[in-house]
Amino acid sequence: MNPGCFSEGYFAMAALEEFVASILQRKDMPSDDARCVAASLVRSEARGWKTHGLSRVKSYVDMLDEGLFNPVPAMHHTVLRGGVVFDADGAMGAVAARDILGAARHALRDSASVLVVARDVGHLGALGVHVLAAAESGLFCMAGQQTPRLLALEGFERRAIGNNPLAFGCPLPDAPPLVFDMACSKAARGHILLAAREGRSIPPGWAVDDEGAPTTDASRALHGALLPVGDAKGLGLAMMVQVLAASLSATEASNARAAPSLREGGGTSRVGAFFWFVDPDAFGSRAAFDESMSDWTGYFIGSSTRGAARLPGQRGATLEEQARKHGIALSAPVQDDLTALAQRFELPFAAPRRA
Repeated sequence: MNPGCFSEGYFAMAALEEFVASILQRKDMPSDDARCVAASLVRSEARGWKTHGLSRVKSYVDMLDEGLFNPVPAMHHTVLRGGVVFDADGAMGAVAARDILGAARHALRDSASVLVVARDVGHLGALGVHVLAAAESGLFCMAGQQTPRLLALEGFERRAIGNNPLAFGCPLPDAPPLVFDMACSKAARGHILLAAREGRSIPPGWAVDDEGAPTTDASRALHGALLPVGDAKGLGLAMMVQVLAASLSATEASNARAAPSLREGGGTSRVGAFFWFVDPDAFGSRAAFDESMSDWTGYFIGSSTRGAARLPGQRGATLEEQARKHGIALSAPVQDDLTALAQRFELPFAAPRRA
């Protein structure tokens, strides 16, 4: 179809992946890496993480244009006793996460758990996608990434610490994995970026303006700070991620660099991250682990006869299943971004699966 024309409808996941991968290959990324990033973005979109899905394609291309991502990184790692130090060499987050999982699985041959501390990692996007991949391979995984300073409490005169997202994934027998993904703010900055683009206000309690006063104006919030979930408790979680992702990965060179800066379109580059992988098989019987997981999650779901109790990851799995069958509906701003990229790179855009 004409890449400048879109009709109402649903876009096939495979076609979207092919389109995004083609764009990234035009920016000198190897085919396998481009497909890895594309699959991560499309899967994020499919599972409902739209602020970290296809709305990020434009900003990722911009960051490649600006040299903030390394399209052909020379990644390497060092295996320690119970840990791995992984140098991503500025790789895009999804590419680094793929290789981090591979390095961890190798290290787990000799260890029950492995903490991977990663340096110079690009924006990981939705952490849930990466911990999900680990859970689908049978592992428990917790992950976090350093972000630019974004959080403050009401009355603070400046942003105090990064929003520092945190996620975990865990396999469940005969069910989709548990996947919990949170930012340390009451709302991810991506929601505010999206609201500002669409001219919408934001709910009270999400953010303060640049003078520390509460605001519902998305544009003013972008110049101010995000409020942490649970107030001081959210700041504590952000500090934990800062220790594991930023301080453990620190080098003299990284300490000499300026703190990560905030881009208008979102996204970070060359920051720290951590991944903690645990092999349940190493701690005892897998059958006993599976039985315990089934017991407590089943009891949790049964706590509401009206269906109010839902496990984290359950909704995302349902959305992804629907998306694989029927395609993905894209918002008008995202369609506009992809149209412009299609024109720039002279690529056809994926036609809707159905109108």
